[in-house]
Amino acid sequence: MSDEASEGETRPVVALDASALMAPVEANVRLFEELDRLLGSYDPVVPSAVLEELDGIGSGAGKAATAASVGADLAERAETVDVEGAYADDALVDLARSGRVAYVVTLDRPLVERVLDADTPVICLRGRDTLTVTDP
Repeated sequence: MSDEASEGETRPVVALDASALMAPVEANVRLFEELDRLLGSYDPVVPSAVLEELDGIGSGAGKAATAASVGADLAERAETVDVEGAYADDALVDLARSGRVAYVVTLDRPLVERVLDADTPVICLRGRDTLTVTDP
């Protein structure tokens, strides 16, 4: 995961979507290694609504349920944050609009557009298994 910040250094806060947390299974993306490569040090956060979404998907069967279970395990590396939006995508957009996060990580194309419209950079999939930053 990320290294400790040097004294006086502010690390970017990065909000993770369910699609990003499920990416290791669904898209063969090494999520935290890719974030380390792109950002160096950072503080990951996950809205509680995203955890609820992962729980719902994980209660099913098949590849999506497996991906959600892995995503829930990965989410333990991040701080859980409460946000007004009850729906996961709305919570992420609210975080972006509030300025509480420097980036949102998602593979969900409609959410990418909403976050970019909120003037927040998005970290999303580039190619098969690599992440990239898209600025608004």
